[in-house]
Amino acid sequence: MAETVGKYSITMPREIAEAARSRGGAAGLSAYVAAAVARQIERDALDELIEAAEAEHGQVGEEEVRALRDQLHEARRAQGVPVPGEADAA
Repeated sequence: MAETVGKYSITMPREIAEAARSRGGAAGLSAYVAAAVARQIERDALDELIEAAEAEHGQVGEEEVRALRDQLHEARRAQGVPVPGEADAA
């Protein structure tokens, strides 16, 4: 099923528009902007989920975040998946 699209007019700083146009490549400016907006909507939804969870269970401390990040990195290494911020071992 084809996704319904609409045409919209937006205003943004010229330098941002030109950078987006150059990075859009073959897909074009509209596809680049649509992907950026979709990512922002996902981030907003995640922020709302975190806010609701923290309201119910309390805020997660920095040490707990660090420990969970370390666990995630160890799991990635065990699976051979690159860990962000680490140099490629190859």
